[in-house]
Order: sequence, then structure tokens, then C-alpha cells
Amino acid sequence: MVKRGRIVAFFLIVLIFAGTIGTTITGITKDIKLGLDLQGGFEVLYEAETLDGDPDVSMDALEATTESLRERIDVLGVNEPNFNIEEPNRIRVQLAGVEDQSEARELLSTSAELSFRDVNDKEYLDGSDLKEGSARQDFSSRTNQPIVTLQLKDPAKFADVTRQISQMPRPDNRLVIWMDYEEGDSFEEESQKEDPKYISAPEVNETLNTSNVQINGDFTVESAQRLADILNAGSLPLKLNEVYSTSVGAQFGQQAMDKTVFAGFLGVGLIFLFMIAYYRFPGFIASITLSIYIYLILLVFEWMNGVLTLPGIAALILGVGMAVDANIITYERIKEELKTGKSTLSAFKAGNKNSLSTILDANITTMIAAAVLFIFGTSSVKGFATMLIISILVSFITAVFGTRLFLGLWVNSRFLNKRPGWFGINKNQIQDKSVKEEIEPKMFGRKFDLVGQRKKFFAISFILIIAGIACLAVFRLNLGIDFTSGSRVEILADSSVTKEEIEEDFAELDHSPKQIVISGDNNEIAVARFDSVLGQGEVADLQDYFGEKYGSNPSISTVSPVVGQELARNAVLAVLYASVCIIIYVTFRFEFFFALTAIIALLHDAFFILALFSITRLEFDITIIAAILTIVGYSINDTIVTFDRIRENLKLKKRVKSFGELAKIVNRSLMQTLARSFNTVITVVFAALMLLIFGASSITNFAFALVVGLIAGTYSSLFIAAQLWMILRGRNIKEKPINYIKSKQTGGPQV
Repeated sequence: MVKRGRIVAFFLIVLIFAGTIGTTITGITKDIKLGLDLQGGFEVLYEAETLDGDPDVSMDALEATTESLRERIDVLGVNEPNFNIEEPNRIRVQLAGVEDQSEARELLSTSAELSFRDVNDKEYLDGSDLKEGSARQDFSSRTNQPIVTLQLKDPAKFADVTRQISQMPRPDNRLVIWMDYEEGDSFEEESQKEDPKYISAPEVNETLNTSNVQINGDFTVESAQRLADILNAGSLPLKLNEVYSTSVGAQFGQQAMDKTVFAGFLGVGLIFLFMIAYYRFPGFIASITLSIYIYLILLVFEWMNGVLTLPGIAALILGVGMAVDANIITYERIKEELKTGKSTLSAFKAGNKNSLSTILDANITTMIAAAVLFIFGTSSVKGFATMLIISILVSFITAVFGTRLFLGLWVNSRFLNKRPGWFGINKNQIQDKSVKEEIEPKMFGRKFDLVGQRKKFFAISFILIIAGIACLAVFRLNLGIDFTSGSRVEILADSSVTKEEIEEDFAELDHSPKQIVISGDNNEIAVARFDSVLGQGEVADLQDYFGEKYGSNPSISTVSPVVGQELARNAVLAVLYASVCIIIYVTFRFEFFFALTAIIALLHDAFFILALFSITRLEFDITIIAAILTIVGYSINDTIVTFDRIRENLKLKKRVKSFGELAKIVNRSLMQTLARSFNTVITVVFAALMLLIFGASSITNFAFALVVGLIAGTYSSLFIAAQLWMILRGRNIKEKPINYIKSKQTGGPQV
């Protein structure tokens, strides 16, 4: 008898969630802060040193400098600027949505050390002689041109200075006003330039006994106001040297967000369709829980006051694909139980019970990779890692508890009794209860001897590895500026451009890029690489020139050699530490040979990403490290599912004393997890492919690495890791048979 109350409860719960999501999702997405790459802006990393040039600075000095920077940025009205102190002597500044990046950069980098000197560069007055907050933008009473006025603390001191200057013969009777004078600067040399470094150099013909000073220069109203703001904010306690920066034009950000969100909808839509087509009613349940999962992720991220970046959206979309895995593991176990002739209720309970430890192990190993990524990543990669960690936690809750709740209501209502078709099972697939033989797992109606083909799989991998090593040795990687240092300029035009046009543009600015690459759907994007680091003035000139010519400010990144070396070192350490942590966990949960072969498999997958980037000559930047560590997590996830099934079958056998028996168990385990592995990689690849095809150009290489790594990860889990474990463990199995003794610590097979 059908218990209709449970079905009514299901629809009520779904309607409540639908109503909640429909009425609140707009507000949540509106409140989430967008990163630089989604709304434009720039990020800069400064290395601080004392005014005397000592890199050993105190935390108090760093905090005081950060506060001074914050006061300066406040005059721009930037929405929630982000300042972070990174020990031992760095300050990272992120300004998302800033309209005038050149102005913001100048506000930040100017030390605001005002000084009054003669033509021989002798200093008479400095910033300490000014009254705090006295600088104002005004207009000259004679010329009506913009000027800056300020007040001095001691008019008698100014009178003495002007008396000395006025007594000098022409043209040396000038009071030269400098901003951020540096050792080696010369009035004589600067006066010959069209755009000198000093602000102004008025003639002084009489003694001026006043506290009011007027600074004339080639000002606009905006530049005069900016100078006044800088002077009022005061000088910085520390000298700041820019070691890394990236700027993103507003149109770049908008285009990136639109494209990536569109790609996300396509990817998620394809996942939903596949799940419903393959798993029927449970697939429909999975689509509901995945929708709730996406909503909860955005809600948690908004509660955390997180900043959503382009890699963060990629992690969200990828997380949807990975969250499906928990559902697939559960549904495959339920289908297995149904095929043995169990009732729907019994199959549901057994499937959930048997899948829980597998899901837990897979999620923990992926979490390890995400945590390492967060620790060693830069700001945008940290955003990716944060979203990935949230995705893993929320997916566990929705897949384990949400799916069980919704599907359990239907199962317990008895409506699904004797309806195996609702689970994607034909009646002829159900074993007759009178038959005591164990069902042989099949794929596409056939049983494959995967273990028997192991030498072919090993040979394929060996040949590909040798070819990959040769390619890396000959071509090497096309390293981005993240690892080599230099500058990268990405130009977005309103129509197609050619390499020659861009070369001419740079020639007009007296620049010669090392490389120019044209991309985009209509060849509207040009990427130029420089070996050298562009200065702040050069960056401003490029933004003004290309912004005026093409209607959109270019995205410009600069990385100093020091930061490039650090990023490369941190990338290697990230992979190393992730591997060590995973070895420890898998050894604890399984055994050392499982851990060893799992690490060999993930290194196998990471290597193929490196080899393909070498062959294709695609730029290898810091986001690819994020992709590799994601693949590390996915590869381990996939391998753990297979190992978990091997462990379960060993437990059933209890004692294995020959290589032949072990081979049968491994092959059976592979066949049992084959459908799950294929279905999981298909769903995750759907998401990654949509990012690759329809996503923003800035994550194309990232998406390519994901697609390659996902396919390699599935291949290694099925055809390399498990069979390599079988060989290692089976070498002396006659002398040391596998006896299953359940350990309280590992729950795994012991000798």
C-alpha cells in the first residue's frame, strides 16, 4: 500500500526550497563581492623597506603603512578595497571596480615626500614643515589655472628660505618643488626633459614672509586634487617597491563573467540531462539536490563575505560535476543491490550503507589537495581553493543527507516497489532469487578482462611517458610570467585585429614585445609578452593608449623575478605536500601499497598535463597549478573508490593466497566500479568542456588542463593504479597470503 503522506511531504519540502531559492537568490548573488577579473580593477603586491633601504621592517610599520594606503584609497570611493599584510615585509592591495586604475596606482605608490630645494638640489624644507590637512585644490587668481595651495607651520622659516633663493643670480633663483625626490635626481637633467619629475620650479624674486604656499604646475583639476589628497594623507612610513601587479579592464571583467556564467549553465544543464537519462528517477532527485547545493554554496560564500573570482566560478562549476560523484556512487550501489533481487527498500538501505565510507574517503583526499592549494596559492588561486573546499563540504551534506532524504521519502512510501525501470534497470537484469551464483558485473552487456590486458596498459603509459619526457626536454614548457617574471598585456578590441597592427601600436610607444598572440572568437584579443617588467609609468601609458584606441583598458600583469621564483617554488612544494599528506591518509585508511600506487597514478596524471602543455605550447601559468592540484584531488578520489571496492571484496573473500585469486578480485572490483568511473568523468568533463569551449579566454588553458587531467585520472585509476597494486601485493602472496583482519585503525586487509 502506497503511503501518500511521504510523497506529499517530498513535494512540500521541494516547494519550500524552490520558494526560498526563487525569492532570495537574486539578493544573495547581488551581495557577493566580485573579484578583479569579474568587474575590472587591479591588484598590486608591494615589498616594503625602511626609508633607509633596510628590508627588515616591523609589523607596526607595516600596519601604519597599510592604514596610510587605506586613507589614500578612500578618496577614490573604491567599494571595499582589500589590504593584506604578508610576512615578513609585503603588502597586497586589491581594488576591484576602480574606474581610474592609473590614478589609484599613483595614489598608492607615491611616498608623498614633498621637498623644497634649490637648483643644486640642496633641501631647505620637507613634508614635516607642512600643516597637516592644509593642502587644497584651487585656481590661480592671475591665470585661473588649477593650482594646489598649502600652509607651512613656520612662516619665518619660509621667509628665510625665499630670501636665500631670491639672492641667487638668474636663472638659479628657483625654488624647486619635488615629490619623492630620490638620490641621483637632478634639477639640471630633469629641466631638459619635456615631462620633468619635479612638480614646479617658480622664480623667487623677493622674501616671502607667509605660511601660505601656492604650487603651480601643468595641472588639471583632477591632478591638482589628487596631489592635494596625497599631501593630506601624509607620507608613507615605509618605501614600497612593486614586485607583482595585475590589472583587468572593466570590459574584460564583464565579458569574462558573462561567458563563464553561460558556460556554467550549459555544463550544469548537461549534467542534469545525463543524470536523468541514465539514472531515471534518482537522477531527477540528484538534479534537485544539486540545485540546492549550488544555492547553499553561494549562500555560504556570501555569509563568509568572500570575493568571487573567475577561478572561483570555475571551481563552483567543477564542484557540481564532482558533487555528482557521490550520487553516482550511491545510485550504482543501489542498482547492484536491486539486480540481486532485493526489494527497493532493502536495496536503498544497503546501497547507502555501502557507499558512505567510499564517499567519505574520496571527499577527504580531495579536501587535502584543496587545503594545500589554499595554503600555497596566490590570491586568485586561493579564491579557487576556497570555493573548492566549500563545494566539497556542501556536496557531502547534500549528496549524503539531502539525496537520502528525498529518495528515502519515495522508497518508504512503497510507490517505487516493483518499479525497477524508475532506477534505470530492465527486469531481465534482475537475478532470480533461486539462483545462488554471484552476479558477474558487466559493462555494455559484456565482461572485460581488464587485469589480463594490464601489460598493454602499462606499455601505452610507458610509451607516452617516454614521448612526454622527450617533448619536455626538447620544447620545454611555455612558462608564463608567473614563473619567469616580466609583463603581460592583454588587449580587447571592438573588432578583429592583426599581429602587425598590434606591433605597430607598440612601436608607437617605443616597445617591442617578445611575443604577440592573437585569439578570441573574432581575433579581437591580442596578448603581448615582455621579458622585462614594465614600470608604473609605462603601464599607465599603455592603458591610456589602448583604452583610447580600442575603447577598453587592457589587462596588464607584471611579475618581478623574486616573485616568479617564489611562485615556482611554492607550486612544487604544493604538489609535494599534497602527495605526502595523501600518502599518510591512504596508508592510515588502507595500507602503504595502496598509498604508493595512488601517488604513482596521480603523478602519472600530472605528468601528462605537463607533456601536453609542452607539445601544444600553451602558456603555463599559476592557474594551471590550480588545475593540476584539482586533478590530484580528482585522481585520488577516483582511485580511492576503486581501492575501496577491492578492500570490500577482500573482506568477503577473507583469505587470498594465490595471484590468480587476487587478479580475479581486482578485475571484479574494476568491473563493479567501471560504470561509476565512466559516468563520473563524463559529468565532470561536461562541466570542464563547457568552460573550455564557451568560457572566458583567461581560463581556456585552465579548462584544457582539467579536461586532459580528468581523462588521464580515470585512465590511471582503472588501468594503472589498481593493477600496479595487484602486482606489488601479489609478488610474494604465496609466502604471505592476505588475511582479512579488521583493524580498528584502518579497517583494511592485514597480513
